[in-house]
Amino acid sequence: MSDLPIAKPVLGIESSCDETGVAVYDLQRGLLAHRLYSQVRLHADYGGVVPELASRDHVRKLLPLVRETLAAAHLEVTDLGGVAYTAGPGLIGALLVGASAARALAWSLDVPSIAVHHMEGHLLAPLLEAEAPQAPFVALLVSGGHSMLIAVDAIGSYRLLGDTLDDAAGEAFDKTAKLMGLPYPGGPELARLAERGEPGRYKFSRPMTDRPGLDFSFSGLKTQVLLAWKNSDQSDATRADIARGFEEAIVDTLRIKCLRALVATGARSLVIAGGVGANKRLRAQLAEAALRQHFRVYFPRPEFCTDNGAMIALAGALRLQAGHLEGPCIKVFPRWDLEQLSPLHPAV
Repeated sequence: MSDLPIAKPVLGIESSCDETGVAVYDLQRGLLAHRLYSQVRLHADYGGVVPELASRDHVRKLLPLVRETLAAAHLEVTDLGGVAYTAGPGLIGALLVGASAARALAWSLDVPSIAVHHMEGHLLAPLLEAEAPQAPFVALLVSGGHSMLIAVDAIGSYRLLGDTLDDAAGEAFDKTAKLMGLPYPGGPELARLAERGEPGRYKFSRPMTDRPGLDFSFSGLKTQVLLAWKNSDQSDATRADIARGFEEAIVDTLRIKCLRALVATGARSLVIAGGVGANKRLRAQLAEAALRQHFRVYFPRPEFCTDNGAMIALAGALRLQAGHLEGPCIKVFPRWDLEQLSPLHPAV
C-alpha cells in the first residue's frame, strides 16, 4: 500500500452512535467539505438510541453522504490520499458500519487508512478553527458519555486528570430533562428552557467541589432536581426555574474543575470539546474566567462540538502524516482508553 501523499486530502467517517458524519480534510487547505445526518427523529419515539436501528441507518446513509461530501469538495474519489474512521469508543454495530466502509474504500483505492479514537477527534476539533490552540494545554471533554479533564502534553500524548464517577454531564442533562417531561433529545431542550428561568430560585449543589480532586459526579445532582420537581407545583415557570438552577450547577462545577486543572498542570490554555461544549452558559462563564484569570480558552464552533466527520478527518490526517497506518484486520473498540494512544511523534 502506498504512503500518504501529504498533498492529497483525507476522507473522515464518523459513525460511533446516532449521527453519520463525513468530511474531507486537507493538511494544506484545511476543511474542504463536511456533511452530517442525525438520527434524532428515528430514536425519538424510544426516548433514547436503539443500537440496532442506529447501525441500520448508518448503512442506509453513509455512502450517499460520502458522494455528497466529495461533490461539495469538488473531488473525485480517486483524489483521496487516505481514509480515516472512528474505531471507538461507541456502539459496536455502528462502529463496524463506518470501519468496514472506510477500509473497503481505502483498499479499493490503494491508499492508507487509519482508525481514530472518537475522543481524540473531539479533543482536536478546535484545531479546525483559524485560531487554534498549541500544546501543552488542558482539555475538558464533556458530552453525553464523557466528562473528562485531559492534560495534552503534545498531540497524541494524553494524561487523564479527572473522569466522571457516574453520570457524565451530558447524560445528566438528558436524564434530568426526561424526568421533567421534556422531549428527546432532552439536553438541548433543557438548556433552551433554562434561558427563561429565574436565576437563584433553585440552587443545587456543586458536586465534589468541596474536596480536592478533578473527578466528576452528577448522579446526586440529578436526584436533587428530581426531588425539587416532585415537590413543586410543576408549572411551566417552575420547570424553567429548576432547569436554570440545574444548568448553573453543572456549568459552575465544570468551571471550578477546569480552573483547578489549569493550576495543577501550570497550563495557560484550555480547550472545551464535546456536545456540552456548545452550551451557551458554559462558554460565557469560561470566557469570562479566562479574561479574569489571564488564560486562553478555545471552543470549536457549535457544529463541531457534536459528533462529526470533520474532527475524524483532521485527526486521521495528522496521524497518517506521522506515518501511523492500519494492518489488514478491521478492529473496533466499544471501550477504548485515550491514554493508550501512541504519540504522533515518538519522544527523542
